[in-house]
Amino acid sequence: MSERILDIVGLTKVYGSVRANEDITMHVDRGEIVALLGENGAGKSTLVKQIFGLGRPDAGTITINGDPAKIKDPTDASARGIGMVHQHFQLVPVMTVAENVILGHEPTKGLSLNLSAARALVTEISERHGLAVDPDATIEDLPVGTQQRVEIIKALSRQVDLLILDEPTAVLTPQETDELLAVMKELAAAGTSIVFITHKLREVLAVADRVYVLRRGKTVGEVRAADTDAAGLAQMMVGRSVVLQVDKADPQVGDEVLKVDDLHVLDDRKLPAVNGFTVAVRAGEIVGVAGVEGNGQRELVEAIAGMRRPVSGTVSLSGKDITTADPHATHAAGLGHIPEDREKHGLVSGYSIADNLVLNRFDEPEFTSGVMRDFGAIKENAANWIQVFDIRTPSGELPASSLSGGNKQKVVVAREMSAKPKLLLAAQPTRGVDVGSIEFIHRRIVEARDAGAAVLLVSAELDEILSLSDRIAVVHAGKVVAEMPAAGADRTKIGELMAGGHHEG
Repeated sequence: MSERILDIVGLTKVYGSVRANEDITMHVDRGEIVALLGENGAGKSTLVKQIFGLGRPDAGTITINGDPAKIKDPTDASARGIGMVHQHFQLVPVMTVAENVILGHEPTKGLSLNLSAARALVTEISERHGLAVDPDATIEDLPVGTQQRVEIIKALSRQVDLLILDEPTAVLTPQETDELLAVMKELAAAGTSIVFITHKLREVLAVADRVYVLRRGKTVGEVRAADTDAAGLAQMMVGRSVVLQVDKADPQVGDEVLKVDDLHVLDDRKLPAVNGFTVAVRAGEIVGVAGVEGNGQRELVEAIAGMRRPVSGTVSLSGKDITTADPHATHAAGLGHIPEDREKHGLVSGYSIADNLVLNRFDEPEFTSGVMRDFGAIKENAANWIQVFDIRTPSGELPASSLSGGNKQKVVVAREMSAKPKLLLAAQPTRGVDVGSIEFIHRRIVEARDAGAAVLLVSAELDEILSLSDRIAVVHAGKVVAEMPAAGADRTKIGELMAGGHHEG
């Protein structure tokens, strides 16, 4: 019989009126890789935080290596052989790899810190597990994928039996992702158990032994990865069959709609983020911007949408210069913008769903009567789009804050598409929504393209870029390093370019 490392029975965690976890039962055996799947808000992170001592269950038990004693805090969890690599790395940028790895359990020589022992520890772990990293490198000088290796080495330095990985591939290139999956398999083969949270079905099927699917805080299914496929997992996640492949005809391309020429934009720290970005998008096509997050995509989108003033360069929409236009003016020029952060830039949570559906159109004749707002028209508009976009709500009069993440995103997409924009600027359009909503939003983006809109798609998900785009612009260090047709595009080559590799031809 396999050695049981983790055993959870009846775990429940309540925050006010929200049951974040409800009666969850699961287990992990030694050397096993177990994936946790579910949409945002399903309770995955809440669950693993309790395993690591960052929260206490209101009911149920967590047994580690046969010990059912309550986990007091992360220090207690570490002492009992649990390590966790958080989605947002817990590293000190100005310190070296070795210094970060030994934080909290520093080796000493007499009264002094024994840095040579720390370097030796890093070297030994990295060589044993194929986690190549320089012990003397400073964290802030390392690429994201290498920083994640440091986090794993840091966890392994405490001799963990169970390693928790929270969205481990969210900011990695395809190559870095493949390397991490190989490391996970090697760790499991050496006896380390792994629980990892992800929403990428391809990765689950590549490395997981078993999968638990959570929905609304409850476990709705457990399956061996070898006994299912992506469609089966998607159906478990949303409760119905889902079309995972985007079905679209060849584009019917028209005139140039968006022209971005040699654009330079600063980030919030007044440092260069967009460095000579040039791209053109024509009517009836989807151009996908592929890149690792943090390569200027956010600043690019905000500059095009009128939310951030460029330093130099030009942005034109159907021949009209909108380089210095504000968001209201860019909308009037024909731009529809699905923002990266729906909570911050897409919705006013205290306003009704109906008001959010006309947030950038409230002063248009369709929704006004003289100098007054036409509340009947606004209500009728809401009823229409709630039905067309299958927004799950009993009433358009309820505040936007009452909606789930996926339904909030549908409100934003419905509003931006309802104006029939010349250019649809879609930034991370399916971030944090379940696979059912992803399917729906993808279909609507293709419909906008087929209706003649130009679409600039900016996404950190390479699978989304490859399946939706007609052309792909690969961005690195704030500029386009290569353009190519999406049909037949080489995933590996795109990954190399995203990481700063050379483009031939």
